[in-house]
Amino acid sequence: MEDGTRRPPRPRLPAGPAAAVGERMAAANAVASASDRGARVAAVTIALAWHVAIGLPAVLGAWSDLAAPAVVGVAWLVTAAVGGLAGVRLLRGAPLPTRRLAAVLLLVDAAVFAAAGERHLFTAANWVWSGLAWFFLLVLWGRPVGWLLALLGMHAVIALGEVLGHGVTGPADLTRYAMYFYGTSSLPVAVFVGAAAIAALARDRASTAAAAGAVAAERVAADRAREDRRARLALVSGTAEEVLAALAAGHADPADPEVRRRCVLAAARLRRLIAESDDVPDPLLHELRAAADLADRNGLPIELIAIGVPPDLPVEVRRRLADPLTAALADARRWARLTVVAGPDEVVVSLVSPDHDGPDATGPPGADEAGPVEHVHERDGEIRWTQTRWRRT
Repeated sequence: MEDGTRRPPRPRLPAGPAAAVGERMAAANAVASASDRGARVAAVTIALAWHVAIGLPAVLGAWSDLAAPAVVGVAWLVTAAVGGLAGVRLLRGAPLPTRRLAAVLLLVDAAVFAAAGERHLFTAANWVWSGLAWFFLLVLWGRPVGWLLALLGMHAVIALGEVLGHGVTGPADLTRYAMYFYGTSSLPVAVFVGAAAIAALARDRASTAAAAGAVAAERVAADRAREDRRARLALVSGTAEEVLAALAAGHADPADPEVRRRCVLAAARLRRLIAESDDVPDPLLHELRAAADLADRNGLPIELIAIGVPPDLPVEVRRRLADPLTAALADARRWARLTVVAGPDEVVVSLVSPDHDGPDATGPPGADEAGPVEHVHERDGEIRWTQTRWRRT
């Protein structure tokens, strides 16, 4: 048998369980990412709004009383730049240079505490008390909560060093220090932990829903496959039952050419029906090759020419395209040429073989063949020509 087309390599089909797990994980991650994005937007908005609306007016209002106002101002600008970079990266889902940005913020922390002076140690002008924790939150987003706690611990050590360095060591002052640290750190920690918990919860719920959907889909697919097997078994039984019953009852003579022709036709249809269940890239070509291969094994020289790649067709359409050709192929003599011309909106299958005495194997088109599949059969004493055509409606 000669095939006039280069067959594309058969793609690797993903394993069912592995593909299902991958799809469920992708769906769960998508839900978690959507939930996490809302928390990112909130964190970026709070950090930058607090920095501009509260920190900047306080710094400008106390500018002349600060110990080193230029250092405080430059530190404010550096922190704004870090926040802008972190915000853009977070909203785009791009990775952050976490360690470098955290180190920059700790340097800013120490510089502002030293430059604010003792007079503004516990005032809004020392903006790192209330605002810097939100920027810690931005640069550590997506990291374990332990990283944030470690950075806040360093922030507490820097603040305590300044408090002790200025000699503000009274019980009231130390209590004030503790309250400042707790009050300005608890809310960012709560947001950080809450966002991570919500994302994890969304991922778990999405994974559970996807798993339930996959189980339901597998159940539907199993039911459909069982129905398809039953329908195929009925077709196979109907194809061979009449011939086998006649042979078993002695009403048919195996030496009769007509009986042999009917047996060849039944075998060809059985071969094509079995090929329907194969998982291949081009089901129609595969089914036609199965019928042509059987004819070739029976000694009929056959040439198969395929042009184009057939679209994904339903089983019923493929049957109506292939059945008349299978019947004509079973009745062919001396040689045959099977041609498949396919496009995205049309498929034409035709068989040419020498004409000979005897009835047509396919017969005239049935009344139900005025649908999407057309069937034409002609003979002129020299050539028999059978064609089926499908057009997308």
